[in-house]
Amino acid sequence: MVGKHDARAQGDGQRVARRRRGLWLGSLTVLVLAGGTLVALDSTHGATSPTTTSSPTTTLLPVTTTTALPTVRIAAVGDMELGNSPQLPSDPRAYLQPITHALAAPIVFGNLEGTLTDSAHSKCVPNGTSCYTFRVPTSYAAVYRSAGFTVLNSANNHAYDFGQQGVIDTSTALRAAGIVQAGLPGQIGVVRDGGVKVAFVDFAPYYNTNDMLDFPAAARLIARAHQLANVVVVYMHAGAEGASADHVTRQSESFYGENRGNPYAFAHAAINDGADLVIASGPHVLRGMEWFKGHLIDYSLGDFANYYDFSAAGVLDLSAILHVTLDANGGFVSGTFTSVRLSTSGQPSVDPTNASSTFVNELSRADFGANAALIGAGGAILRAG
Repeated sequence: MVGKHDARAQGDGQRVARRRRGLWLGSLTVLVLAGGTLVALDSTHGATSPTTTSSPTTTLLPVTTTTALPTVRIAAVGDMELGNSPQLPSDPRAYLQPITHALAAPIVFGNLEGTLTDSAHSKCVPNGTSCYTFRVPTSYAAVYRSAGFTVLNSANNHAYDFGQQGVIDTSTALRAAGIVQAGLPGQIGVVRDGGVKVAFVDFAPYYNTNDMLDFPAAARLIARAHQLANVVVVYMHAGAEGASADHVTRQSESFYGENRGNPYAFAHAAINDGADLVIASGPHVLRGMEWFKGHLIDYSLGDFANYYDFSAAGVLDLSAILHVTLDANGGFVSGTFTSVRLSTSGQPSVDPTNASSTFVNELSRADFGANAALIGAGGAILRAG
């Protein structure tokens, strides 16, 4: 804690075949919310102008695809904690207000780092020095919804900070606020943009979430998601933490003695299994972006909001909003990267200096070379050619 996988046509054919077999229900509960705009699936319980620092010999190619298919627009951010009871912002809606315009999209995703509960039964022993828990009132679910969030992730190391009661309270609060949840064991979250369904399959390296350490089980869950939706987005909460954890090592990573998974291997496996987009957070620092078989992987979106919960020193104050447009078959159409900076209180705002874009471009080139996904003028996501 700081401061505490061949061809595209073949893949499309496999996905279409899966959809034609019909809707898999199994033990999933399908919840349709207001106007049929949101669908929750739960088996357990009910821009700115970023600058590009390419070398003169590098040609950057815009990655945009024209398509007659319907499209979906997704905005994604990283880890969020709006405080930790009793240390809370006096006005949580105002705390997020400076960034809501940059978040705007039909589907807005973030990682809920912690719980929405009033339970006092923490997983940590009193006066512990290497155990951290996060909770905010259940009313904060409405705060997230008012900021635009439509789907929040619970596949992380803080989902069970306050035991099973905290999990139940969090799920209940999100559902009541009209937010789809994803990431608990067997849980897939499905949202819509118009007539196109998008499934979020979220993973973390823990048995009490969708477990990214179990590759066969992850493949089955991704296949199930393709029976439920047109487009599948995989999220992973993975990797070591801190300012020194900004590079993708392509190895298994650990932190505080925990196996935090191999983000590189898992992301590639997820795409081989049918994911259309892979996004991540967990290291509390930004990481690079990569193209793999025509699909975008963002290895960490860093922290997005953390009211005095994490350090915002050095590169730890750099954050981002990723906007991606995909067609109804999951093909990449376009994307933009908006640089964000966190204040000393962890409050996000759009950063006109585009420091995050410059930092991520450096990481992407270093870690992925010719496969790097780069950020160009206007925040456009490009390919080195």
